[in-house]
Amino acid sequence: MLERDYMKIVIFGATGLTGQQLVKQAIAAEHRIVVFARNPSKLDIKSENLTIVKGELSDQDSIEKTIDGADAVISLLGPRRSSDNRPLTQGMQNIIKAMKMKDVRRLVSSSTLRVKDPADKPSFNVKLLVGIIKTTIHAAYDDIIGVADEVRGSDLDWTIVRVAMLNNKPKTGTVRTGYVGTGQVGLSISHADFADFMLKQVEDRRFLRQAPAISN
Repeated sequence: MLERDYMKIVIFGATGLTGQQLVKQAIAAEHRIVVFARNPSKLDIKSENLTIVKGELSDQDSIEKTIDGADAVISLLGPRRSSDNRPLTQGMQNIIKAMKMKDVRRLVSSSTLRVKDPADKPSFNVKLLVGIIKTTIHAAYDDIIGVADEVRGSDLDWTIVRVAMLNNKPKTGTVRTGYVGTGQVGLSISHADFADFMLKQVEDRRFLRQAPAISN
C-alpha cells in the first residue's frame, strides 16, 4: 500500500475571511481539505482537493464522520452575538470527543487576546480592548473563553493561536510571536498571515500545548 504524500486537514469555521484564506493556502500546499460548515454557500472555492460537509456543531455523528481519517483539525470558530447557550464551547466539546474517538491528535485552534496565558504580562492597550469587547458582547466573550478552556483541558496535541485585530492587508510571510505585555507582539495581523501561521502549526510542534499571541 502506497503511503500518502499529503495531509488530510479538517477545518471548522472556514467560511470567514481568515478561513477562506486558510482553505486557499492549504489547497495550494496540496493538502486534502475537508470543510465542515453550517452554510457551505459562503465558501466560493472550487478544487478537487476540497470537500465541503454541511453540518451543525451539535451533530456529533456528522462531526465524527468528517474527522475520520484526518491528520489534523484546525478550528477558526469565531464568536457569535447569539452565544447565550455557548454554542461554540459545546461545538468544541463535540470536536474534541470526535477526535478522541477517531484517534486524531493534532488540534490548532484560533482565539483572541480575551483568552489569557500564564506567560502574559499586564498591558493597558490589551486591557482596554478586551474591556470594550467584554462589555459589548458579553455572551460571545464567555463563549470564546469556554472554547479555549475545552482545548486546554483536553489531552490532545493542541496549540491555541491568539490574535487581537485582523486586517485585509496582503500576506507578508512575516509573523511575530510572543505573549501579551512583553513587547514581542503588536495588536494587528492580516487574515492571510494569520491563516499561514495556523496552517504551519499543523506540522510545527514549537508551540505544542501553548497559546502564543501573534501579529505582523
